[in-house]
Amino acid sequence: PSRLRRVRPGSKPTLARSFKVEAKGEWLPGLSSPTYLNGSLPGDNGFDPLGLAEDPESLKWYVQAELVNGRWAMLGVAGMLIPEVLTSAGLIDVPKWYDAGKVEYFASSSTLFVIEFILFHYVEIRRWQDIKYPGSVNQDPVFKSYSLPPNEVGYPGGIFNPLNFSPSMEAKEKELANGRLAMLAFLGFVV
Repeated sequence: PSRLRRVRPGSKPTLARSFKVEAKGEWLPGLSSPTYLNGSLPGDNGFDPLGLAEDPESLKWYVQAELVNGRWAMLGVAGMLIPEVLTSAGLIDVPKWYDAGKVEYFASSSTLFVIEFILFHYVEIRRWQDIKYPGSVNQDPVFKSYSLPPNEVGYPGGIFNPLNFSPSMEAKEKELANGRLAMLAFLGFVV
């Protein structure tokens, strides 16, 4: 809300602005949030016009899917912008991101596709197992003496957090906001 301040003789009137950030509210004026979105999750602004988050089991998957897709989008946008900036500065010489598929690699594209498919399939199955049974993937399947510390699903600790950043609610909100922005930015690059 804005309000006028007192004006002293000989000075210009100014507006005093203040704002308040609320975690939960109406995502569209006049429309209330669904009751199953109670603001307890990071990034929960009550926006679910299709009712996809109504089932709690599906919601667990959607939360992790948004987190992972946001992380990939942030990496992808950085991978599009940084090489282009470094190439224009003359520090490296790489093709534009949209020409990367034209470059000859060490193996055929079908071989790379199969390798990536197998590796990503393994990682995604492990991620799904961790969502269904939290902590079940902390034990290394081959080397039984290695294990990760217990953690929150989607926020691995141990060797994946060498600087020991704590996943606070504020950090989770920022990560989701940046991930959502990166997903839209990537869409803008492609379109």
